[in-house]
Amino acid sequence: MSSDYAKQLGAKLRAIRTQQGLSLHGVEEKSQGRWKAVVVGSYERGDRAVTVQRLAELADFYGVPVQELLPGSTYPGASEPPPKLVLDLERLSQVPPEKAGPLQRYAATIQSQRGDYNGKVLSIRQDDLRTLAVIYDQSPSVLTEQLISWGVLDADARRAVPQDEG
Repeated sequence: MSSDYAKQLGAKLRAIRTQQGLSLHGVEEKSQGRWKAVVVGSYERGDRAVTVQRLAELADFYGVPVQELLPGSTYPGASEPPPKLVLDLERLSQVPPEKAGPLQRYAATIQSQRGDYNGKVLSIRQDDLRTLAVIYDQSPSVLTEQLISWGVLDADARRAVPQDEG
């Protein structure tokens, strides 16, 4: 593996890890020692070659397709990745509970599962938004507009949700 490629692969690995709010030590803890911090760090720096098997296992651990870890990969059919869906938890806490109660409970559950208690923002997935849309009995695009109006989602989130869903 060329050192350029290894560094690009490492940058992708680091980006996925940090996107998930994990430190190197956090990866070791979450994996119950299966992934040693020193090994993952060496993959990320490009100091150590990663086998295809180990890369597939790491992708599985992070819950992403292997191709997302490969340098030069992009989302299929898109020139740029869709914007992240990031909930502003500080703004969410200001929305009346009768409106935001289900979303607050859902966000608290995700935080608990991830061990992520920074309390400022929380990244959610497309599937989370679809689940929330079912809970709120709305289409994902209508719910997105509602969350934007509450100030809980950035207006860029519109690009992440197909407008014909619903």
